[in-house]
Amino acid sequence: MSKKFFLETFGCQMNIVDSEQIAALMIAAGYLQVDSAKQADLILLNTCSVRDKAERKVYGHLGRFKPLKEERPNLIIGVGGCVAQQEGEKMLAKVPFLNLVFGTHNIHRLPELVQQAEEKRKRGSVTEFHDRDTRLNLFPERTVQESVNSFVTVMQGCDNFCSYCIVPHVRGREISRPSDEVIAEVKTLVQQGVSEITLLGQNVNSYGGKDDNEISFAQLLQRLNDINGLQRLRFATSHPKDMTNELIDCFGTLDKLCHHIHLPFQAGSDRILKLMNRGYTRNDYLAKVKRLKEVCPDIRMTTDIIVGFPGEDEEDFQATLDMVEQVGYADAYTFLYSPRVETAAAKMEDNQSAHQKQQRFDRLLELQHKVSTSIWQSDIDEVVDVLVEGKSKREESQVFGRTPSNRIVNFAGSTDLIGKIVKVKINAAYRNAHVGDLI
Repeated sequence: MSKKFFLETFGCQMNIVDSEQIAALMIAAGYLQVDSAKQADLILLNTCSVRDKAERKVYGHLGRFKPLKEERPNLIIGVGGCVAQQEGEKMLAKVPFLNLVFGTHNIHRLPELVQQAEEKRKRGSVTEFHDRDTRLNLFPERTVQESVNSFVTVMQGCDNFCSYCIVPHVRGREISRPSDEVIAEVKTLVQQGVSEITLLGQNVNSYGGKDDNEISFAQLLQRLNDINGLQRLRFATSHPKDMTNELIDCFGTLDKLCHHIHLPFQAGSDRILKLMNRGYTRNDYLAKVKRLKEVCPDIRMTTDIIVGFPGEDEEDFQATLDMVEQVGYADAYTFLYSPRVETAAAKMEDNQSAHQKQQRFDRLLELQHKVSTSIWQSDIDEVVDVLVEGKSKREESQVFGRTPSNRIVNFAGSTDLIGKIVKVKINAAYRNAHVGDLI
């Protein structure tokens, strides 16, 4: 019988792609993936450390597996991803029943580590960063795809060093994957039946910028847009300072590029933006938003916002609220600032109380809910294009899909529609999804 592995993923879309690579490696090594840790001979966590809460959650989850390890001493438990990269061997000291730790540049070594644990009962940690050429040879690639949409990694790492962000420390410096490889992978996925591609990177806007022989991100989008059979194209995540006019113009000229962009602004105050080392001002950001809306009037925007950054006062926070109202975000991912080890912000003086931060956070949530509700309610009675992705979890008779603005829509329909773009009239708008009728 095949040995079995259980894999749990935390964090961003990049981690989802990494987990696909982890699963493929372990299947190739003779393991069978299962949905329950209780069934597994190998338990793996692919982790996120971008927030303190996410990191603590990992240790909490590991604690759940201790009884399983006591029952079955031969059970192997491993941790990968950003927490693994950040903590390294310290994780082995903190969690005595943990067998192995593998960092963000060492997924390819997982089968070797597992074999060591099986044969030698040896605990191990690998978290070294690799050089550019080695990393380029290790980009994850999807070879078999059965879903309607797929992620394709185009770049990794980050050179921005925002003062609050751990990413450059756990993902390494920025490299771009050769455009020929990206285009070839997308063509293969489309031939396998994929309708929608989302290009991924810590900062996709800077794609190709460090290589004189490579095309720009806007040019990459243009070439992908020309692929026959591809129906939709998306990307995440964008850094405002690298949002060029060439890239903005793509929203007005490329018919397959969805009219949605996630453009984090993080804070509305120039003073706080400077402390964050974001590389743009409030007016810089707003000018790019203005141009986006001129080029693509129906574009929907989402964003990231941090509340309670060290030194933030009421005037700074009010500038953030003003940005939310002025831009009109369809949704926002909002976070209370949490200090991350090794970042510059962790050393900054912070005289705000937890109560004060929470009050501001609640005010932001209330305003964003009001703005989001107004935007989504405006879709009622509109007929929208929906790419059908699968059966709905809402009702047995329904399927679901997404609009170009990245909004989920549930509606009555046959599974024969999966993979097709259909017309749906929206008749209700809820917090997390729309409901409509097939036209």
